[in-house]
Amino acid sequence: MEKVTDTVINVGVNDYDLTLFEGQYELEEGMAYNSYVILDDKVAVLDTVDSDVTDEWLKNLDEALGDRKPDYLVVHHMEPDHSGSIKVFLEKYPDTQIVSSAKAFEFMAQFDGTDADYADGNIVVTEGDTLELGSHTLNFVTATMVHWPEVLMSYEPSEKILFSADAFGKFGTRDADEDWTCEARRYYFNIVGKYGMQVQAVLKKAAALDIEIICPLHGPVLDKDLDYYIGIYDKWSSYEPEEPGIFIAHASIHGHTAEAAEYFKTLLEEAGVEKVAIADLDREDIHESVEDAFRYDRLVLAASSYDGGVFPPMEDFLRRLVHKGYKNRTIALIENGSWAPSAARTMKGIIEGMQNIELIDQVVTIKSAMSDDNKEQLKNLATKLVK
Repeated sequence: MEKVTDTVINVGVNDYDLTLFEGQYELEEGMAYNSYVILDDKVAVLDTVDSDVTDEWLKNLDEALGDRKPDYLVVHHMEPDHSGSIKVFLEKYPDTQIVSSAKAFEFMAQFDGTDADYADGNIVVTEGDTLELGSHTLNFVTATMVHWPEVLMSYEPSEKILFSADAFGKFGTRDADEDWTCEARRYYFNIVGKYGMQVQAVLKKAAALDIEIICPLHGPVLDKDLDYYIGIYDKWSSYEPEEPGIFIAHASIHGHTAEAAEYFKTLLEEAGVEKVAIADLDREDIHESVEDAFRYDRLVLAASSYDGGVFPPMEDFLRRLVHKGYKNRTIALIENGSWAPSAARTMKGIIEGMQNIELIDQVVTIKSAMSDDNKEQLKNLATKLVK
């Protein structure tokens, strides 16, 4: 439990044992599920937590409430990691009114597996609606498809707090000793990244608000350097590269393609590229690779041919980039094929589904191990990428 201000308390839970989020994202530092209480003439609880940590959350909630009971439960987002304790909460506090969007009330019945009308007797809100608590007022902002259709955010003007739902969240617990940007970037591009246009729309709304604190549903409360956090979200959601650099992603069957990728990395560094990152798609977290592909302005794909196509780890990686709206980058291709090279053709076919991609016309084709000619070709390709 952490105080945000004298009257706003984060009663969320750090889950240190969680190693896989949403069934696919690897966690090294667990996950934070945030939930907030506003203590005023009326008491509002803002969102619940995942059902795995309900008991700890209820203890935090009891401590924050003291001898008071909540008047309202505000549901900003209905993913189970935030709504998973609604039913238990209502059993304990049956007189609490739920405040949420019409679509969220539909989802409550769906997750409950009933035909119940959750909106009956509760409060349906949308863009511009308010909830008066006393000296605090929640002003609701619709955030449709950031990244679910029912999402609301709310702004509290007296303390200048934006309750931002999943936006500005990150992987890891609130007390994780790690840089915010890296895990927020991996979280954003893999979970929210497809919805850049919708994020841009919400950022335009946020620009009209005087925000001093951002309270997301994951990760730490942000109360310093907000221009940085809002600025980086603006850049990410506009699909512009975050910084100059080259990311090399390789998928190698027997190691020769990986050897060529490492050799190419050395050439780029010798040519003066300040930042060159590399990943083995066969072995490393693919979500980290998606993150790095979006981070830099240039991408190198090095892959083995396979069954007349491309080695599956590379195909999976490229399909993910297409799905997340990858665009506005320069891409170079290196392929390997001992008798019938097909990787470059297949990769080009997938890249055609991306927007505003500059594809370097030179493709380096390796047949098994690198030859001296291949090394010269890679030097020429490095020169083109540096330019």
